[in-house]
Amino acid sequence: MSSDAVLANEAWESLFRAQVVLMREFAADVVWQECSQNEYAVLYELSKSARGLTMVEINRNILMTQGGVSRLVGRLVERGLVERCADPADRRAARLLLTPTGHELQRTVGRRHARAVALSMRSALDPDQMRQIRDLGNQIVTAIGSRHDTPDTTTTERGTP
Repeated sequence: MSSDAVLANEAWESLFRAQVVLMREFAADVVWQECSQNEYAVLYELSKSARGLTMVEINRNILMTQGGVSRLVGRLVERGLVERCADPADRRAARLLLTPTGHELQRTVGRRHARAVALSMRSALDPDQMRQIRDLGNQIVTAIGSRHDTPDTTTTERGTP
């Protein structure tokens, strides 16, 4: 294997291990009293879109199987946190929107989670290092992410942003 290939694999492994460590840290946090990390991931994605999202759009940014997201959304609808509305662009599809209760829950849990993220990141990195990681992550997403605009239904479940 070439030295570039070795370096690429070491870089990927480092990113992966960092994510695993952070996700374990966040999973152990007490911020998930009202909802799970996966539920929060859906609420967070919906909070970023005033017009709502389709299941396909949600699946693009959440690393869960399509069936897993469907079941999770069903539970969120039952709890009154998310509502299904007709999609004006496609009568066969539904758009998902946060209810006022869902919006408030997302904000409450989101604030606690943001504080936990900041505490963990500041304990390991200085502001310049955080900017570098942010910029490098964005560069990877821009360069590679567009290749995968269709959700991968074989992805395993994971935690949230």
